[in-house]
Amino acid sequence: MTQSTKLLYTAKVRTTGGRDGASRSSDGRLDIRLSTPGGPGGGTNPEQLFAAGWSACFEGAIAIAARKMNIMLPAGPAIDAEVDLNVADGGFFLSARLNVSLPGLERDVARTLVDAAHQTCPYSKAARGNIEVAINLV
Repeated sequence: MTQSTKLLYTAKVRTTGGRDGASRSSDGRLDIRLSTPGGPGGGTNPEQLFAAGWSACFEGAIAIAARKMNIMLPAGPAIDAEVDLNVADGGFFLSARLNVSLPGLERDVARTLVDAAHQTCPYSKAARGNIEVAINLV
């Protein structure tokens, strides 16, 4: 980190047992069972957690972009995040789609907000150049 970097938050989570284990945050707010995608067990999986985190952050980034551009966001924005766990050539990798609904906004205005959010959302920044990502307006 640079000298001008300001740390805003550190998430602390301990996971035991891998994909068929459990994760608990240091503050106890997150306490979940994990299970392999499509496997037995009633837990969630890392791909679902990533999709939830990314879509929540992305919606916040849209709201920030709207404020900066003096655009009134309509009620009811939603993001359906899809995170794929893939395998090829003996290795695993992710791909993702964010399907963004901004009802009541003209398509070009919505696209401007979505593009701005994709540039500023920390999850988008982390994924950029690392996984295949599609951002769709629906």
